[in-house]
This record gives sequence, C-alpha cells and structure tokens, in this order.
Amino acid sequence: MTTSSERLREAGLRVTAPRVAVLDVLESARDQHLSAADVVALVRERLGTVSVQATYDCLDALVEAHLVRRIQPAGSPARFEARVGDNHHHAVCRSCGRTTDIDCVHGDSPCLTPVATNGFRIDEAEVIFWGLCPDCA
Repeated sequence: MTTSSERLREAGLRVTAPRVAVLDVLESARDQHLSAADVVALVRERLGTVSVQATYDCLDALVEAHLVRRIQPAGSPARFEARVGDNHHHAVCRSCGRTTDIDCVHGDSPCLTPVATNGFRIDEAEVIFWGLCPDCA
C-alpha cells in the first residue's frame, strides 16, 4: 500500500504536512463522508494547529488531483471521501444527514444510461438516494 506522501507525489502535488494529514484523515475515515469542519478538527488533532483556509486549500487540491471525492447533497455542506476511482453513488438520510456509499448495480461507468444525451459524451453518472437511515427510521 502506498503512503499518502507517495500518492501526493504520484499526483504531482507537493508533499506538505497539512496535505498528508488531510489525506490520512480521509483514508482512516474510509466509510464516512466528512464535512470540511470535521476534517479541520481531525487534522488539528494530528498536527496541533492548521488554519481552516489551509484545510480548504488542501481539500481543493486533493479533489482536483482525484485523490479525494467531493459530494454535495442538496441543502447540505460538501462532504469528502477517499473512495475514488470506482463507480459508486450515495444514500443520504433526510433526518440526520448520515451518508453512505451505494455500489453501482452495473459496475461500469456510467451505470445509468440516459434516454437522450443531447450531444454529450456521458462518462459518469452521480446519483444521490434520499431516505431515512436505520437509526432515524
């Protein structure tokens, strides 16, 4: 398994303590979908201090480099996850906001085929399922 530093280098990003910490936090929270505020708090536990702006800058760079995925359900803050490079969707609880991964039925990207593409060459579909999680139901 490659380290966060190696992954940053492979993506062409400079290796900095905040970037390593953000990537490590998201990797260790593999089944969670953390808000930026969650990431800031967890990175501060690791590094002691880091500015909110530095954390946002790290998240933006990691998303741009395809090392992290940003999802933004309607009416919710952006959430971040380290699960990238596969074809999956999300379920969001309408009550508590809990977000979980939902694997694509077909596996290939995109797993949904639109009736018409209006000239677009579709390569990805992003679906958010809404409902109540087991705890809120």
